[in-house]
Amino acid sequence: MNLVVDSGNTRIKVGVFINSDLIRQVSFTKLTDLKDFIKSTKADHILVSTVNHDPIEILSWSSCSGKKISLTTSIALPIKVDYQTPETLGVDRLAAVCGALALFPDNNCLIIDAGTCINYELLDAQNVYQGGAISPGISMRFEAMNKFTARLPLVQAIERIDLIGKSTESCLQSGVMNGVLEEVDGFIRQYRALYPSLTVIMCGGDYTFFENRLKHPIFVAPELVLIGLNRILCYHAEL
Repeated sequence: MNLVVDSGNTRIKVGVFINSDLIRQVSFTKLTDLKDFIKSTKADHILVSTVNHDPIEILSWSSCSGKKISLTTSIALPIKVDYQTPETLGVDRLAAVCGALALFPDNNCLIIDAGTCINYELLDAQNVYQGGAISPGISMRFEAMNKFTARLPLVQAIERIDLIGKSTESCLQSGVMNGVLEEVDGFIRQYRALYPSLTVIMCGGDYTFFENRLKHPIFVAPELVLIGLNRILCYHAEL
Protein backbone atom coordinates (compact mmCIF):
# COMPACT_ATOMS: atom_id res chain seq x y z
CA MET A 1 0.00 0.00 0.00
CA ASN A 2 1.26 3.46 -0.91
CA LEU A 3 0.63 6.75 0.90
CA VAL A 4 1.14 10.04 -0.94
CA VAL A 5 0.90 13.54 0.52
CA ASP A 6 0.33 16.71 -1.50
CA SER A 7 0.77 19.69 0.82
CA GLY A 8 -0.19 22.88 -1.01
CA ASN A 9 -0.65 26.49 0.02
CA THR A 10 -4.10 26.04 1.56
CA ARG A 11 -4.91 22.33 1.76
CA ILE A 12 -3.13 19.07 2.43
CA LYS A 13 -4.42 16.21 0.26
CA VAL A 14 -3.58 12.60 0.99
CA GLY A 15 -4.11 9.56 -1.20
CA VAL A 16 -3.95 5.89 -0.23
CA PHE A 17 -3.24 3.55 -3.13
CA ILE A 18 -3.10 -0.18 -3.68
CA ASN A 19 -0.92 -0.47 -6.76
CA SER A 20 -2.45 2.11 -9.14
CA ASP A 21 -5.89 2.19 -7.51
CA LEU A 22 -6.81 5.17 -5.33
CA ILE A 23 -8.77 3.54 -2.51
CA ARG A 24 -9.01 6.48 -0.13
CA GLN A 25 -8.58 10.23 -0.27
CA VAL A 26 -8.67 12.70 2.61
CA SER A 27 -7.75 16.35 3.03
CA PHE A 28 -6.64 18.45 5.97
CA THR A 29 -5.97 22.07 6.81
CA LYS A 30 -3.92 21.40 9.96
CA LEU A 31 -0.54 19.71 10.06
CA THR A 32 -1.44 18.00 13.35
CA ASP A 33 -4.34 16.21 11.65
CA LEU A 34 -1.99 15.01 8.91
CA LYS A 35 0.43 13.74 11.56
CA ASP A 36 -2.31 11.74 13.28
CA PHE A 37 -3.45 10.25 9.97
CA ILE A 38 0.04 9.18 8.90
CA LYS A 39 0.79 7.65 12.30
CA SER A 40 -2.43 5.64 12.20
CA THR A 41 -2.08 4.43 8.59
CA LYS A 42 -0.01 1.38 7.75
CA ALA A 43 1.74 1.80 4.44
CA ASP A 44 4.57 0.08 2.60
CA HIS A 45 5.88 3.24 0.95
CA ILE A 46 5.30 6.99 1.35
CA LEU A 47 6.00 10.04 -0.81
CA VAL A 48 5.61 13.66 0.30
CA SER A 49 5.26 16.68 -1.97
CA THR A 50 5.12 19.98 -0.10
CA VAL A 51 5.60 23.68 -0.79
CA ASN A 52 5.32 24.97 2.77
CA HIS A 53 6.32 22.29 5.29
CA ASP A 54 9.41 20.24 6.09
CA PRO A 55 9.08 16.99 4.11
CA ILE A 56 11.64 15.22 6.32
CA GLU A 57 9.51 15.88 9.39
CA ILE A 58 6.38 14.58 7.64
CA LEU A 59 8.20 11.45 6.47
CA SER A 60 9.41 10.82 10.03
CA TRP A 61 5.79 10.31 11.16
CA SER A 62 5.48 7.18 9.04
CA SER A 63 6.58 3.79 10.32
CA CYS A 64 6.70 2.24 6.85
CA SER A 65 9.69 0.01 6.16
CA GLY A 66 9.85 0.69 2.41
CA LYS A 67 10.64 3.79 0.39
CA LYS A 68 10.33 7.22 2.02
CA ILE A 69 10.53 9.82 -0.75
CA SER A 70 10.51 13.62 -0.69
CA LEU A 71 9.56 14.90 -4.12
CA THR A 72 12.09 17.35 -5.51
CA THR A 73 13.08 18.30 -9.04
CA SER A 74 16.34 16.38 -8.67
CA ILE A 75 14.98 12.88 -7.96
CA ALA A 76 14.58 10.20 -10.63
CA LEU A 77 11.29 10.37 -12.50
CA PRO A 78 9.44 7.99 -14.87
CA ILE A 79 9.56 10.75 -17.51
CA LYS A 80 12.34 12.66 -19.22
CA VAL A 81 12.41 16.40 -18.58
CA ASP A 82 13.34 18.70 -21.48
CA TYR A 83 13.29 22.01 -19.59
CA GLN A 84 15.98 24.67 -19.52
CA THR A 85 15.60 25.44 -15.80
CA PRO A 86 14.46 22.18 -14.14
CA GLU A 87 15.45 23.48 -10.73
CA THR A 88 12.68 26.10 -10.97
CA LEU A 89 9.94 23.62 -11.84
CA GLY A 90 7.14 23.32 -9.30
CA VAL A 91 6.85 19.78 -8.02
CA ASP A 92 3.07 19.97 -8.47
CA ARG A 93 3.64 20.48 -12.18
CA LEU A 94 5.84 17.39 -12.37
CA ALA A 95 3.30 15.38 -10.40
CA ALA A 96 0.47 16.35 -12.76
CA VAL A 97 2.56 15.32 -15.77
CA CYS A 98 3.36 11.97 -14.17
CA GLY A 99 -0.36 11.58 -13.52
CA ALA A 100 -0.97 11.93 -17.24
CA LEU A 101 1.69 9.29 -17.85
CA ALA A 102 -0.14 6.92 -15.48
CA LEU A 103 -3.51 7.44 -17.18
CA PHE A 104 -2.41 7.76 -20.81
CA PRO A 105 1.03 6.17 -21.31
CA ASP A 106 2.75 6.80 -24.63
CA ASN A 107 0.24 9.51 -25.62
CA ASN A 108 0.68 13.15 -26.50
CA CYS A 109 -0.93 14.83 -23.50
CA LEU A 110 -1.77 18.42 -22.69
CA ILE A 111 -2.32 18.78 -18.96
CA ILE A 112 -4.25 21.84 -17.79
CA ASP A 113 -4.20 22.48 -14.04
CA ALA A 114 -6.79 25.19 -13.36
CA GLY A 115 -5.97 26.43 -9.88
CA THR A 116 -4.42 29.59 -8.44
CA CYS A 117 -2.56 29.75 -11.73
CA ILE A 118 -3.50 27.91 -14.89
CA ASN A 119 -0.63 25.60 -15.79
CA TYR A 120 -0.34 24.10 -19.26
CA GLU A 121 2.04 21.14 -19.51
CA LEU A 122 2.95 19.06 -22.56
CA LEU A 123 3.99 15.42 -22.27
CA ASP A 124 4.75 13.89 -25.66
CA ALA A 125 4.23 10.30 -26.78
CA GLN A 126 7.89 9.51 -26.05
CA ASN A 127 7.19 10.39 -22.39
CA VAL A 128 9.24 13.58 -22.57
CA TYR A 129 8.01 16.61 -20.66
CA GLN A 130 8.45 19.51 -23.07
CA GLY A 131 7.36 22.45 -20.88
CA GLY A 132 4.27 24.59 -21.31
CA ALA A 133 2.82 27.86 -20.06
CA ILE A 134 1.57 29.52 -16.88
CA SER A 135 -1.13 32.19 -16.69
CA PRO A 136 -3.20 33.73 -13.88
CA GLY A 137 -6.10 31.70 -12.55
CA ILE A 138 -9.68 32.93 -12.33
CA SER A 139 -9.50 34.30 -8.76
CA MET A 140 -6.15 35.93 -9.42
CA ARG A 141 -7.58 37.82 -12.39
CA PHE A 142 -10.42 39.25 -10.32
CA GLU A 143 -8.05 40.17 -7.50
CA ALA A 144 -5.56 41.83 -9.86
CA MET A 145 -8.16 44.16 -11.37
CA ASN A 146 -9.29 45.20 -7.90
CA LYS A 147 -5.77 45.63 -6.53
CA PHE A 148 -4.21 47.52 -9.43
CA THR A 149 -7.04 49.96 -10.10
CA ALA A 150 -8.52 52.70 -7.96
CA ARG A 151 -12.22 52.02 -8.43
CA LEU A 152 -12.86 48.53 -9.75
CA PRO A 153 -14.54 46.32 -7.13
CA LEU A 154 -13.56 42.80 -6.19
CA VAL A 155 -16.24 40.53 -7.67
CA GLN A 156 -16.78 36.78 -7.67
CA ALA A 157 -17.02 34.21 -10.40
CA ILE A 158 -20.55 33.25 -11.45
CA GLU A 159 -22.03 30.26 -13.25
CA ARG A 160 -24.08 32.10 -15.89
CA ILE A 161 -21.98 34.57 -17.84
CA ASP A 162 -23.41 37.16 -20.22
CA LEU A 163 -21.18 38.24 -23.07
CA ILE A 164 -22.28 41.86 -22.78
CA GLY A 165 -22.01 43.19 -19.24
CA LYS A 166 -24.67 45.69 -18.16
CA SER A 167 -22.90 46.85 -14.98
CA THR A 168 -19.30 47.25 -13.87
CA GLU A 169 -19.61 44.02 -11.92
CA SER A 170 -21.01 42.04 -14.83
CA CYS A 171 -18.43 43.58 -17.20
CA LEU A 172 -15.64 42.33 -14.93
CA GLN A 173 -17.25 38.91 -14.78
CA SER A 174 -17.67 38.76 -18.54
CA GLY A 175 -14.10 39.83 -19.16
CA VAL A 176 -12.57 37.31 -16.79
CA MET A 177 -14.84 34.32 -17.35
CA ASN A 178 -15.30 34.61 -21.11
CA GLY A 179 -11.67 35.63 -21.50
CA VAL A 180 -10.30 32.63 -19.64
CA LEU A 181 -12.50 30.28 -21.65
CA GLU A 182 -11.16 31.72 -24.90
CA GLU A 183 -7.62 31.43 -23.54
CA VAL A 184 -7.94 27.75 -22.66
CA ASP A 185 -9.70 26.88 -25.93
CA GLY A 186 -7.04 28.82 -27.81
CA PHE A 187 -4.19 26.96 -26.13
CA ILE A 188 -5.82 23.61 -26.85
CA ARG A 189 -6.29 24.58 -30.50
CA GLN A 190 -2.64 25.60 -30.86
CA TYR A 191 -1.28 22.50 -29.15
CA ARG A 192 -3.55 20.29 -31.25
CA ALA A 193 -2.16 21.92 -34.39
CA LEU A 194 1.29 20.71 -33.30
CA TYR A 195 0.10 17.34 -32.02
CA PRO A 196 -3.09 16.22 -33.85
CA SER A 197 -3.41 13.11 -31.69
CA LEU A 198 -3.61 15.00 -28.40
CA THR A 199 -5.27 13.96 -25.16
CA VAL A 200 -6.31 16.95 -23.03
CA ILE A 201 -6.50 16.33 -19.29
CA MET A 202 -7.80 18.90 -16.80
CA CYS A 203 -7.47 19.06 -13.04
CA GLY A 204 -7.33 21.78 -10.38
CA GLY A 205 -9.86 23.53 -8.21
CA ASP A 206 -11.59 25.38 -11.07
CA TYR A 207 -12.01 22.40 -13.40
CA THR A 208 -15.79 22.32 -12.85
CA PHE A 209 -16.15 25.72 -14.52
CA PHE A 210 -14.41 24.50 -17.68
CA GLU A 211 -15.57 20.91 -18.11
CA ASN A 212 -18.85 21.65 -19.92
CA ARG A 213 -17.94 24.99 -21.49
CA LEU A 214 -14.89 24.32 -23.63
CA LYS A 215 -15.23 23.78 -27.36
CA HIS A 216 -12.65 20.98 -27.31
CA PRO A 217 -13.13 17.58 -25.67
CA ILE A 218 -11.25 17.10 -22.42
CA PHE A 219 -10.71 14.31 -19.92
CA VAL A 220 -11.32 15.51 -16.35
CA ALA A 221 -9.10 13.97 -13.65
CA PRO A 222 -9.57 15.86 -10.36
CA GLU A 223 -7.02 13.67 -8.54
CA LEU A 224 -4.38 13.83 -11.25
CA VAL A 225 -1.66 15.15 -8.91
CA LEU A 226 -2.22 12.36 -6.37
CA ILE A 227 -2.19 9.81 -9.20
CA GLY A 228 1.09 11.29 -10.43
CA LEU A 229 2.65 11.20 -6.98
CA ASN A 230 1.73 7.54 -6.72
CA ARG A 231 3.20 6.87 -10.18
CA ILE A 232 6.49 8.41 -9.01
CA LEU A 233 6.42 6.41 -5.80
CA CYS A 234 5.77 3.16 -7.66
CA TYR A 235 8.69 3.98 -9.96
CA HIS A 236 11.03 4.35 -6.97
CA ALA A 237 9.65 1.24 -5.26
CA GLU A 238 10.68 -0.74 -8.35
CA LEU A 239 14.25 0.64 -8.44
